[in-house]
Amino acid sequence: MSTSGGIVIVGGGLAAARTAEQLRRSQFSGAVTIVSDEDHLPYDRPPLSKEVLRSETDDVTLKPAEFYDENDITMLLGAGAKAVDTAARTLTLTDGREIGYDELVIATGLVPKRIPSFPDLAGIHVLRNFNESLALRREAGSARRAVVVGAGFIGCEVAASLRSMGVEVTLVEPQPAPLANVLGQQIGELVARVHRAEGVDVRCGVGVSEVVGTDKVEKVVLADGAEVEADLVVVGIGSTPAVGWLEGSGIALDNGVVCDAQGRSSAPNVWAIGDVASWRDTVGQQVRVEHWSNVADQARVLVPAMLGQDVPQVVSVPYFWSDQYDVKIQCLGEPEADDIVHVVEDDGRKFLAFYERDGVVAGVVGGGMPGKVMKTRAKIANGAPIADVLPKP
Repeated sequence: MSTSGGIVIVGGGLAAARTAEQLRRSQFSGAVTIVSDEDHLPYDRPPLSKEVLRSETDDVTLKPAEFYDENDITMLLGAGAKAVDTAARTLTLTDGREIGYDELVIATGLVPKRIPSFPDLAGIHVLRNFNESLALRREAGSARRAVVVGAGFIGCEVAASLRSMGVEVTLVEPQPAPLANVLGQQIGELVARVHRAEGVDVRCGVGVSEVVGTDKVEKVVLADGAEVEADLVVVGIGSTPAVGWLEGSGIALDNGVVCDAQGRSSAPNVWAIGDVASWRDTVGQQVRVEHWSNVADQARVLVPAMLGQDVPQVVSVPYFWSDQYDVKIQCLGEPEADDIVHVVEDDGRKFLAFYERDGVVAGVVGGGMPGKVMKTRAKIANGAPIADVLPKP
C-alpha cells in the first residue's frame, strides 16, 4: 500500500491535465497526483482520427514532462483506477496499489461502444486512444477497402482520413443522414454530400447484420442484404462514460457521474469533470457535455469550489468542431435535430445554417465558414431573435 493524500485526479486526457493546471494556477501547493491506465502523458484526443491516423504527427501530448516536474505533479501511469472507498478516502489501482486522497477528481472520459455480435477477427477497430489510432494507421497503410460503421463525428473523420490515404471507404449509418441525431437530417445531407464528392460510398438508413471472415475481415453484410468487400472495419457508434469502476462505490451514476453545478458528486470529497461528468445546469437539469472546449470552463469552476475560493460565473456557449477533408465543420450553441433549420449559405460544398427554437437562435453550424460561425457567439449567448441573424428580405 502506498499513500498519496492531497488531490488525486483519475484520467489521462484533457480534463485531467486542465484540472492539474488550474490547481497550480490557483496557488494550491499541496500534493497533486494524476492516475492513468495509459502509458502516455495526458494527450489530446481529437487528432487521433485525423492527424495521427494520417501520419502527420505522433505528438499529441498536452503538456511536456517538464510541466509536471516543474509543477510538482506526480504521474502514476500504466495502472488505472479499479475501485474507490469514499469512507476511507482510498483509491485502489488495477496493479493492486492503494492510494489515499483528500479530494478525488474523476476525469476518466469515455469508452467506445462495441458491437457484441461482431466476431473476433483481425481488421476490426474502435478508436478512442492513441494506441488504437496507431494500430488502425498500420493496417490502413496496406488496406484497399474499409467499412466505417457509424457516421457520427468520429466515423466521418475516420472516413475522411482513410479516403485521403487512398483507401476505398463505405460509410454505413442506420439514420437517414450522417450526424442526423446531432445536427438534423438537412445538415447531415450536406455533410454526406461532402463525403460523396470525395468518393466515399455513403449508405444511410441501413445497419450492419454481419461481418464475415476466417481470421481477418473479408466482407460486411448490410441489413438490406448488400455485401461490401472490406479488409478493414472501423466501428464508430458512440461512447459511454467510463464509470464501470465506480459501480458499488455509492457515488450516484446516471449517464455519467451525477454532479451539482460545480462538479461535486454525491459522495463527499469526490468531484467529476469532462466527458464523464453530468453537471446540473442553470435550470436544474443534469447535462453531460462531450465538447473539448467545455473542459476548461468546468475546471475554472470546479477547482475554486474544491479549494474554497470564490467561484467565477462562467458563461459558456458550447462549441465543437470536426475537420473533414478541407471543410472544418463548426457548431456554436446547442442545436437539436428537431429545431427549425435555416440554411443561409450553400455553395455546393461549404455552408452556413442557423437553428431556431422558440423564435430565438439556438445554434449555428458552418462548414468551411469559421468567421461567420464565431461572430454569432454573442447572439446565441443573449438568446437573440432568429430574425437578428437571418438575411434581410
